[in-house]
Amino acid sequence: MRIAVFADIHGNLPALNAVLADMDAAGDFDLVWCLGDLAALGGQPHECARTLLQLQEARGEEKFKIIGGNTDRYLVTGERMPANAAENADELNAFREGSRRLNAVIAWNLEQLEWADYDLLRGIIGREIRQDAPGYGRVIGIHAIPGDDESLALRPDSPDEEAADALLDREGRLALCGHTHLSLDRAVGAWRVINPGSVGLSFGNPGLAEWALLEWRDGALNVDLRRAPYDVTATLKAWEALGYPEIDWIAQRLLG
Repeated sequence: MRIAVFADIHGNLPALNAVLADMDAAGDFDLVWCLGDLAALGGQPHECARTLLQLQEARGEEKFKIIGGNTDRYLVTGERMPANAAENADELNAFREGSRRLNAVIAWNLEQLEWADYDLLRGIIGREIRQDAPGYGRVIGIHAIPGDDESLALRPDSPDEEAADALLDREGRLALCGHTHLSLDRAVGAWRVINPGSVGLSFGNPGLAEWALLEWRDGALNVDLRRAPYDVTATLKAWEALGYPEIDWIAQRLLG
């Protein structure tokens, strides 16, 4: 069995196209899993949602599975990421400015979405994926951790106890997740946790679109954490031409 796994596209169409081209070059897959954060923050939210919807329609929902992430929820519900209370005036000013810029970007993202895009997002938030791999065991797909699309418990440097607690109420052998934008292949108790990294906003490898190829042979799992280059400078210029409201803000995040 072969599974292609990717997450955290964040409205970055050139990065998504780079991953899809690399997937095509890698051969056929039994399953393709997209683990959330499809549209928000980048400059082409509609195009990314439309591309994924078209791929799912072509392959079928049983073979091309999409779940939502926290920023998909922000677009659907108007919610935002929780923040710690400011401790002083400088922190308050930073919080105000960060909130202003993030809200401007998400409001602009929402304006770009068509009903079919929004309908896709509202149907995938809060979902998980489960699949039994023959001769291996249960595989789950989540955005961050089970039952919480905001948690950072499954990151490379999280304490073992914190990571293990995040998976305590699920049964399985392999957990596939996104959200942190950091690729990961880690043992957590009886679990193996794989994070493919981020398609459109990698923190570990700026300028590269990340995904993972999983392949089982005779019950043994091989994981290939793959990276596809794309032109960040050209991407930013194209988004600026589209009227993206905070181009320097997103440039800092794309360039690292």
